[in-house]
Amino acid sequence: MSSKKEEKLGHPSDNVTNAAISNEQQPKFPKLFGLAMFIGPFVWLAPAGNVRNTLLPQYFSQIDPSGKVAAIAILASVTSIVAAISNILFGALSDLTRSRFGKRKPWILIGTLVESGMICLVANLTNIWIIIAAWGVVAAAENAVAAAMVAQEADRIAPKWRGTISTLYGLGYTAIQVVAMIAAQFLSNPKLGMYVMAGIGLVMGILHVIFANEKANFDEPRDKFDWKTAWTHFSLPTKGARDYWFAVGGKLAMVMGGTIVNAYMLYVLTDYMKLSQASTGRTLATFALIQLVLGLVFTAISGPFADKIGRLKLPVALSTALIGVGQLFPFIAPHVWTLYVMTVLVGISNGIYNAVDGALNLAVLPNKETAGKDMGFINLANTLSQIGGTVVAGLIVTYLGGYRAIFPCAFAISLIGSILIMRIKKVR
Repeated sequence: MSSKKEEKLGHPSDNVTNAAISNEQQPKFPKLFGLAMFIGPFVWLAPAGNVRNTLLPQYFSQIDPSGKVAAIAILASVTSIVAAISNILFGALSDLTRSRFGKRKPWILIGTLVESGMICLVANLTNIWIIIAAWGVVAAAENAVAAAMVAQEADRIAPKWRGTISTLYGLGYTAIQVVAMIAAQFLSNPKLGMYVMAGIGLVMGILHVIFANEKANFDEPRDKFDWKTAWTHFSLPTKGARDYWFAVGGKLAMVMGGTIVNAYMLYVLTDYMKLSQASTGRTLATFALIQLVLGLVFTAISGPFADKIGRLKLPVALSTALIGVGQLFPFIAPHVWTLYVMTVLVGISNGIYNAVDGALNLAVLPNKETAGKDMGFINLANTLSQIGGTVVAGLIVTYLGGYRAIFPCAFAISLIGSILIMRIKKVR
């Protein structure tokens, strides 16, 4: 694409001021780093997310069938506090780290080891309260990995490649549906499933740091650590952060809307749709396959298309609204076809969203020197909305009329997310 055409279209890389590396400094696309970011979601989200959303609910059904809903809600409440602290803490610490391995790699590798190890420990526990406490450590490690991993894009990618890297990360985010399909096969043996999830995370974490190949950063300037530095690196961003916070709010609402449905999908199928355990396993695997295929296709299409039209905000907002539309269908009647319609619309929307959202997040960062911490807040919105969505879903099921009430509530939250994203001014 010619520079004149980019200017005409208002390409997202034009006039970017928060990039650590310029377009001129990175004329060629960093292929290995792109591969590292593609497998990134397999490192932290695939193992912890599938244990949290599929295997632990089934495990709690075996341990305490009558208290399974409350157990999931309590676990979510406790780990949300851990996530709120750890995401920002480890993002800021990675900003300040100087080592022979760089500033992000140590946190990614250590976090991966802790996350996988603690999932194996959880698989061998039978007391719900001890499981909840152990899962808090998993949540801390998960968020340490996520905060450091996403910040690498701000450190090492020029503006003109951000859309492509975002697309690759989005493809990976979608491709972890393969892991969801694997997890669904272990409903009869969730303990073994947890071991498999831990193994996947560990292998992918090692591959990620090898492909990312972060170098030593001893020569990178670092401010003297005093109260002013501590405030800069650990406080909420405020200066020039209007668009940033609208992006954070939009992500929180979008992910929470989806989590409200997904967190209790197992129980929706068994208790609302009245499916058998065998049918439930097959249906979950089919849903995962549909979302995988549609997500990959629309992620691959949407990233280049967003670059071509020079738009980031509009695709993210529209895809968030479309997710909400899909979430209304299961409210119509307790028939599986309504969930299939929802799955198709959500698969398309997630593909579009995942391709463009990362580039939008980078474009609204208020300060390149605190990218890890600021991306940590964005990732915190993602994590808290997953965990908080589980709590909200539990309250909806308990007090607002059962599983059917989940769906209109999810629609309303997704719509709010779309409106917040459209409020962003500086990014087209």
